[in-house]
Order: sequence, then C-alpha cells, then structure tokens
Amino acid sequence: MRNFSHLWLVLAAQLLAGCESLHMPWQQPAPASSASAVAGEPGRTSAPGVQCPAQEPVVCAEPEVKVVERVIERTHEKIVEVPVAKDKLVLGAVERFAIEPGGVILDSLIDTGAATSSLNAQELTHFERDGKEWVRFLLPPGGGGENRVVSIELPVKRYVRVARPGFDRQRRPIVDLSLNVGQVTHMVEVNLTDRSDANYPLLVGRNFLKDSAVVDVSRRHVQGTPQLPESK
Repeated sequence: MRNFSHLWLVLAAQLLAGCESLHMPWQQPAPASSASAVAGEPGRTSAPGVQCPAQEPVVCAEPEVKVVERVIERTHEKIVEVPVAKDKLVLGAVERFAIEPGGVILDSLIDTGAATSSLNAQELTHFERDGKEWVRFLLPPGGGGENRVVSIELPVKRYVRVARPGFDRQRRPIVDLSLNVGQVTHMVEVNLTDRSDANYPLLVGRNFLKDSAVVDVSRRHVQGTPQLPESK
C-alpha cells in the first residue's frame, strides 16, 4: 500500500511539471537517439501515451524592401542647320551642274584645291575659224541623267600648263563655259583634258566658288538637279 501511494505521488508531480517525461519505475527510459526529440530542446523525449501542448509555428515578418527609383536624364544632341553665309550658296562635295553650250547635266566634283575648273574632253581637235583658234571636242555622258554624247565647239581663250605628281606637264586649252548649279550661273574659264579615268567628268575649282559659294564636304547633292534653259 505504501508503494502504491508513492507511485501516485510521482505521477502527480510529473503532471504538474508539464511535458516532462513520464517513466514508470518498471520502465527503462528510451535512449535519446531512438526517441523523437522535442522541437527546440535536443535530448528531451516524449513519454508514450502523454500528449504535450501543440507547438505553434513562429512566422517571422518579411523584411521591408524599399525600391528606389533611379532616374537618369539623357541629353539628346540636336543638330540645327544654319547658313554659313546668308548671301552664299552651300554646296556639297558632289553636285550636279548644267553646262552651256551643250545643254547637259553632269555629276561634278567640288575641289577647293584646284584654281580653275576642268572638263572631260574626248577627241580634242583644233581648227581655225574667222582667223581665230577654235577647238572641237566630244563630251561623253556624265551621270547626270544624260545618255548622249555631245559635240561642242568653242574658241580657245588661252593655254595653261598643268603639272601633276607622277605625270608629265600638260598644255591644256582654256575655254569659257557657263556653269549652273541651284540658282547660280557663272561664266568661268574651264581647261579641257582627258578625264576618262576620273570618277566625275567635271571638276569645279575655286574660280567658280570664289565669293559665291561655300562647301560642306560631309554632304552631297545639296542643290539638287538644275534646270536647263529652254531651247529657243
């Protein structure tokens, strides 16, 4: 009877202690490796037949994420075309010129390094007319929309000697030709030579550009196609 009372006292003390392990005097405690450990306290085991209070999961609050908007301002380059000189014509590196006589339009190279203009003349022939020296030549198509060969006759104004690196000095006849581009027409001296190996049949030099035009070498065909004068 004394032993039975002692057993009840042990059980009551363990129940008051909470989720302590309940072991009967005749039972051996299970090893910690074979029993399921109580969460958060290794080494403590649950006694069979005894239920501990259910554990509530702890949910941690998510950290506050601050989004910082970064604005990068970009400046855009704005190109504004302004006239270099309001009273001068703006020409590109290549322009279309109309020439008279002949009534043809030619793709022409603008060359500020050349003192005079130069024209491609094929089958150059000298002859005399009214006691003056004249020259006759053929002008092949020059990429300005013309597909015909034009024969031109003009009086020789004078001769000029031209020296180029790697070439013999040339004696070229000079004639007066009317050159038109955009709204500008000038009568200028043009030397005649074989330019069949050049990309452009007409080279426009400083004698046309002086005091009337400026050149923007980054552009082409600024003035468009000139209008030929109406034939009478």
